[in-house]
Amino acid sequence: MKPDTTTPKRSATIKDVAKRAKVSLKTVSRVVNNEPSVLEATRKRVEHAIAELSYQPDQSARSLRSAKSYTIGMVYDNPNAYYVISMQNGVLSVCRETGFDLNIHPCDSNSPGLAEELRLLVQRSRLAGLVLAPPMSERMELIQFLAANKIKFVRILSAAEDPRDGFPCVFVDDRDAAYAVTEHLIQLGHQRIGFLWGGKAHRSSPERFKGYEDALKHYGIAIDKALIVEGDYSFDDGFRGARKLLALKNPPTAIFGSNDEIAAGVLAAAKAANLSVPYDLSIAGFEDSPFSRQCWPALTTAAQATGDIARRATERLIGELKHGRHAEHSIANVGFSPTLVIRGSTGPVRPSMAQTKP
Repeated sequence: MKPDTTTPKRSATIKDVAKRAKVSLKTVSRVVNNEPSVLEATRKRVEHAIAELSYQPDQSARSLRSAKSYTIGMVYDNPNAYYVISMQNGVLSVCRETGFDLNIHPCDSNSPGLAEELRLLVQRSRLAGLVLAPPMSERMELIQFLAANKIKFVRILSAAEDPRDGFPCVFVDDRDAAYAVTEHLIQLGHQRIGFLWGGKAHRSSPERFKGYEDALKHYGIAIDKALIVEGDYSFDDGFRGARKLLALKNPPTAIFGSNDEIAAGVLAAAKAANLSVPYDLSIAGFEDSPFSRQCWPALTTAAQATGDIARRATERLIGELKHGRHAEHSIANVGFSPTLVIRGSTGPVRPSMAQTKP
């Protein structure tokens, strides 16, 4: 076979666009940057030329030519790959729509040098701002450090309501959703409901526990500390925690895992103990990750739109970068509430296992 000696097609440049649209380079630049000082007819002509030529602006060169950066960072520390991928897709969708690049930065949220690490990341990579995922987003000393160093950011955090602390955020009402999951189990007749914690470094963990606790109190069910097990947001901790609960003299008839990985671990422990789910044991998770749908039976859970949450946070950040935090066009803080999704892993308590209220 003869080698391909054809010359690769040259990518269109800003000069090509200007020539095709019969405008100056500066006008093309203004259209690409979404600046308002361009006549609508001219803008359409330039956009048409961009589409015809499949022109893609060089974001790094664009940033270097101006004092303005067109790259943002996504900072996370989470062992759940599904969560991270959903976050990334949500952030990327807005970046692509608005002409920004994305720098993805995993880090150790427990590092004593994290604040300085993020300051240097922004400085060296010329980042315009950061989207902060939990648990970094929930550490006020870090938030205050970033603000003091004039680093723009938007936080994603677990909160029952807008914290109104002066720092931009998208908040997720994990407490209300956990209440709904627990209430669902109670209404199925369960009173001995185990709860497996996620990592305490994440504010979502105590918020989800509070929802569980509030539901039990509301229905007059005493809190049994033997049914509450600490752990992390992992399959292994779900398996270990479930083994501990199932070994009790009076084991639970239902277990609520703080996320779907934990709940999947509970399901594995139930099968290892030859228990039928949900006939012998009901199991619920949280987040509606692929774990919840890939298990058998599929897990009852609280659907958390991680991609949409990340998208809204990115819109908030880029809106402030373009218009300023207190400008008319700035996007307000927005709250999300995960919703209960009932699947095959939960069912009525067996009559022989039903308990009377204490």
